[in-house]
Amino acid sequence: MAESALCKKKLDGKVVIVTGGASGIGEAAARLFANHGARMVVIADVQDEAGQRVADSIGLEHAIYIHCDVSDEEQVKSMVGWTVQNYTQLDIMLSNAGVGSRSDQTILDLDFSELDRLFAVNVRGMAACVKHAARAMVNGHVRGSIVCTASLASCTGSDKYLDYFMSKHAVLGLVRSASKQLGVHGIRVNCVSPFIVATPLVCHVLGVDPEQAEEVEKIFEPQSPLKGVVLKENHVADALLFLASNDSAFVTGHNLVLDGGHLNS
Repeated sequence: MAESALCKKKLDGKVVIVTGGASGIGEAAARLFANHGARMVVIADVQDEAGQRVADSIGLEHAIYIHCDVSDEEQVKSMVGWTVQNYTQLDIMLSNAGVGSRSDQTILDLDFSELDRLFAVNVRGMAACVKHAARAMVNGHVRGSIVCTASLASCTGSDKYLDYFMSKHAVLGLVRSASKQLGVHGIRVNCVSPFIVATPLVCHVLGVDPEQAEEVEKIFEPQSPLKGVVLKENHVADALLFLASNDSAFVTGHNLVLDGGHLNS
């Protein structure tokens, strides 16, 4: 009897890198990718203890942790090279690592040192991940999938957090251009733009203990026209899986917005 399409492991045998995989959306995605049959999920992060715990809990036969600061291109290059050397190829890159704004940045008082700090991860780091993953895929003749985690901030503006909103608009530009340039190699490039999720990073930016994540959800839930649903890390992970897998084989250059109809309200 044929395996049910609903039960099919969508990443069977694939080698995956998840940056920012030690917590939040990245952790949820790493677990889901492993559950869907990935041969190896390389969890890349700067949170060494947390990253190792995630790899251990998934199982070291399917996941491994490696320290990588994506703001350093050489570390990204080495991480991708190490993955290919040890697992023969790279099929999927989830460029998820990111940081939030540490202040209510506005254009009149823009602190460029803060902007540079944030862009080093959210823009340069993401570009480095796309660049070196794509090079590995081209060299290995792999028709791979590169997925970036953007934000609803990529689609709108704000009266504060200027540096963060700028960075996420840059991610969308990266995805749209890289998808055109890499399509000739059969490589797809997409991104997911979620509304606010009460991840440890978001809680930290808002000054809330991650153990009190439900308090953050209560603040933002009324802003969504889709009542009765609170955006969780697993919802974003499901969208990332769709874009990483062959379910989206003809999708590239796309920004999958997860906002519960927020932009339409």
